[in-house]
Amino acid sequence: MANEALRVAMAEAGETVESLAEKVRVHPKTTARWLAVGHIPHPRTRVAVAKILCRDAADLWPEPFRRRDLPWFRPWAELEQDAIGIRWYEPLLVPGLLQTEGYARAVLGTGGLLPPSEVDLIVASRLERQAVLGRDAPPQLVTVIDEVVLRRLVGDPAVMSGQLTHLAAVAEWEHVQVRVIPADSPWHTGLAGPFVLGRLPDGTELAYLDNQLRGQIVTDPVDVASLGHRWESVTGEALPQRRSIELIREVATTWT
Repeated sequence: MANEALRVAMAEAGETVESLAEKVRVHPKTTARWLAVGHIPHPRTRVAVAKILCRDAADLWPEPFRRRDLPWFRPWAELEQDAIGIRWYEPLLVPGLLQTEGYARAVLGTGGLLPPSEVDLIVASRLERQAVLGRDAPPQLVTVIDEVVLRRLVGDPAVMSGQLTHLAAVAEWEHVQVRVIPADSPWHTGLAGPFVLGRLPDGTELAYLDNQLRGQIVTDPVDVASLGHRWESVTGEALPQRRSIELIREVATTWT
C-alpha cells in the first residue's frame, strides 16, 4: 500500500523523490520507501519534510501521532523522546517533564478553558512523556525556574507540597538538574518567556517556544543560537544545583 497523503503532498508541492531527498539530506531510496505505508522517517526528518510540503506531520504519518497530545504539540513530543539533552527555562511553571499529576491537572483545569475530558487526555499524555527520564539511556535534563514558581499557588497547598517534594527528589537524579533563580534577582532576558533547547543524537540543536495559543518548533540555526545565548543568561542568574534543591525543600515546608 502507498502513503497516499505523502504522494499527494509531494505532487502538490512539486517535489520528486530526488528533490525531497536532497532537501532533507537523505538518499533517494530512503525517500522512496516513505511512500510505502509503514515506512516512517526519524522524528526530526518528519518535521523537516512536513515543513517543505506545507503539511502537518501528523497528516503525512499519522501512526506515531495517535497519542493524546494537542495536535500542534505532537512533533515536539516526538523530538523530545529522541533527544539526548534538554535545556528548559520556565519563569512561571514547573516544566512539564517534572510536573506531578495533581499539579498538571490544576494548571490545565484553571479557568475552565478546557473541558474535563481534554484535561484528562493531556494530563495522561504529559505523564507518559515523563517516562523518557526513566529509560536506560535518559536525556540529560537541565531546567531553570524562577523562585516565584515555587511560591505561586497552583491548585491547593497539598498540590504544591507534593509538587515541590517531587521536584526536589527528581533533582537528585544524576541526569537531572533543577536550578532556581532567586526572587531578588534583577530582571533578566529569560523573563521574556519560556523556551526549551533540545539536542539530538547527531548533534542537531532545536528549540521549542510556547505562547497562549500554541507552540512552535525552531530549527533556524541563528534563532537557536540566539536562544542559546539567552540560556547562558538565565543560568548565570540561577543558584547552584545543591542550593537550589535546599531552597525547593525550604519552600515545600511552607505549603504543609
